[in-house]
Amino acid sequence: MSCCAPGAEDVAAIRVALPSEEELRFGARDLGNGVRQVELSVPSVHCGACIRTVEHALDALPGVEGARVNLSTKRVSIRWRGETLPPIVDALARVGYPPNLFDDGREEKDNTLSELLRAVAVSGFAAGNIMLLSVSVWSGAEGATRDLFHWVSALIALPALVFAGRIYYRSAWSALRHGRMNMDVPIAIGITCAYALSLYETVNSGHHAYFDAAVTLLFFLLIGRTLDHVMRNRARTAVMGLARLSPRGALVLNADGSRDYSPLEEIEPGMRLLVAAGDRIPVDARIVQGSSDLDCSLVTGESAPQAVSAGESVRAGMLNLTGPLTLEATARASDSFLAEMVRMMEAAEGGRARYRRLADRVSGLYAPVVHLAALATFIGWMIATGDWHRATTVAIAVLIITCPCALGLAVPIVQVMAARRLFESGVMVRDGSAMERLAEADTAVFDKTGTLTLGEPVLTNAAAIEPGLLAMAASLAAHSRHPLSRAIAVHDRSVVAFSDVVEHPGFGVEGRADGRLWRLGRTGWASETGEGTVLSRDGVAVAAFAFEDRLRRDAAETISSLEDRMGPVEMLSGDTETACRAVASQLGLTKMSAGLLPAGKVARIDELARQGRKVLMVGDGLNDAPALGAAHVSFAPASAADVGRNAADFVFLRESLSAIPMALDVSRRAGTLIRQNLFLAIAYNVVAVPIAVLGYATPLIAAVAMSSSSIIVIANAMRLVSPRAGARVAGRPGLFRNAEAAR
Repeated sequence: MSCCAPGAEDVAAIRVALPSEEELRFGARDLGNGVRQVELSVPSVHCGACIRTVEHALDALPGVEGARVNLSTKRVSIRWRGETLPPIVDALARVGYPPNLFDDGREEKDNTLSELLRAVAVSGFAAGNIMLLSVSVWSGAEGATRDLFHWVSALIALPALVFAGRIYYRSAWSALRHGRMNMDVPIAIGITCAYALSLYETVNSGHHAYFDAAVTLLFFLLIGRTLDHVMRNRARTAVMGLARLSPRGALVLNADGSRDYSPLEEIEPGMRLLVAAGDRIPVDARIVQGSSDLDCSLVTGESAPQAVSAGESVRAGMLNLTGPLTLEATARASDSFLAEMVRMMEAAEGGRARYRRLADRVSGLYAPVVHLAALATFIGWMIATGDWHRATTVAIAVLIITCPCALGLAVPIVQVMAARRLFESGVMVRDGSAMERLAEADTAVFDKTGTLTLGEPVLTNAAAIEPGLLAMAASLAAHSRHPLSRAIAVHDRSVVAFSDVVEHPGFGVEGRADGRLWRLGRTGWASETGEGTVLSRDGVAVAAFAFEDRLRRDAAETISSLEDRMGPVEMLSGDTETACRAVASQLGLTKMSAGLLPAGKVARIDELARQGRKVLMVGDGLNDAPALGAAHVSFAPASAADVGRNAADFVFLRESLSAIPMALDVSRRAGTLIRQNLFLAIAYNVVAVPIAVLGYATPLIAAVAMSSSSIIVIANAMRLVSPRAGARVAGRPGLFRNAEAAR
């Protein structure tokens, strides 16, 4: 199986007009500090050698700070500094990878799969018929009968090789034309030589012809290529499903009251949007007017509707269930939560992990090594036997059998499967290398507020408060969005009419009812006496409220599970000693540090690293971002601040922390499969190459062996998503299935 042929995509890329500088600038994202980023589709990327060529060409451009190719989605992300746009398009076209712009794939037809299936059908039909004719030759047909069967086989093989083999010939010619080698060059040479040698034998009434080997080789190559393409498409299914959840556009409310429909990519921050019941939120926004219930399962994983009203923030992908909303966009579609999730999922396979770099380096040596091996084999057999026919046959077998496609697939196919499994369990992974680092982690460190807890205070003494006073407090609290006010408001739905309601930031909220001034807020402002949060009437405290932060679902079980895998779990928090000890006691934690500033958390992680520990950090807030970046690997909940999510390697989308040990198990399992795949790929070449060099493998046997090795590697990777693997790696129902059901 080949990993480096452009196929139909390359033709499509050339036919589509190359993106202009204006289009690139429009599609670029500002990352801050003068750095901008743009993503392009590069359809002809197929293997590690392609990745290396593209990234090297882009890294050499002035101003480019980095380029990363995603093999599964065939996209390249380029970061550059400054106002001057580097000649990105020209550089890619010059090395044979012409780029184009892409859409979200809603109506995308898989032309590549169609071409591959047609090629498989043609080569398979031809191989079957030639094999039937070959059986007669193998059974003893001689003279004119044998020659007739050979000529018929040649006539069947020629159009089959031209039609089905054009996938490889295009790739080989493109590589040679741009002065480089790829894995399809020796394959194209091998197929051509096998046919040419067989045709020579037929013209000269020879006994042996290898039309069956040439066409059957092509048939097996195409089967492997098709399987690889299908597997990558399956891995992209989740990404495409996320993209489809985003609407095509939205109704924009203009300043004069008129309404216009704008495509999604034209929505800018500050625009007012109208979202009807039943529609999805198009971009991250703030509610300006209206109230409704939202299905937030895409963001939180929870199926229960969430009530929202004016002033609250909503995220792209949420489904508006009950009432119309007027929103003010706070981000472009490319910067919204849904787009961020898509980018994270795409980035999972795009990471240049240690194992992948090893496979890429070995694959990169393939073309020169295999040509030298075939040439040395030919020379050796000529010296030993003087039979150029025999020497050519053995050299062709060596050319065919020494394909490192299994090695090139060993790492990425496992990481694609692992990323897909994590996604279906509600975990987004930013980079393939993150899974490797997670598998190595041996120490877990947690933030407290918003991580071990939900960061949502709960009123604990509601039963001790007089019902009438609780009703007054709840009605007054309903006018505030403060977390403590919300915790009070949910305990009583009685409506008390307040007038002159004013919220004083940092102090509390006040209003008048029954001719009296009521205040709900901190002691010292609401009243001179009391402690904590109080309700006062004309300055006299009449009720006091006690709160606690609610633990995340399964927090204790998660801590216990991680301790079984890693040892004691540590908690780092900026909260008070008393609050931290209360949470640590509930979770059974024995190691904790309270009152830490961001620098203190980083210092503790650095200390653990100096001790040789590989730290897994889980945090959510702005103050956790430095610690998340300093850790060996890191997690953040989807509810985390943007900076925290961006700093983390993994983002879990559900309330439960059980996603963390699940991701750890998947990553460790993926590491095991990667090592198995590398061993299988290397062992194949160690065994197969000497057999071919010694002349014990015909071109036909070489073709079957080479394709079989790639199929074995793919089948081994698929064990990660098998039902048995699912039983070993427990997870909740897939987010993607929930999202599809909602859609």
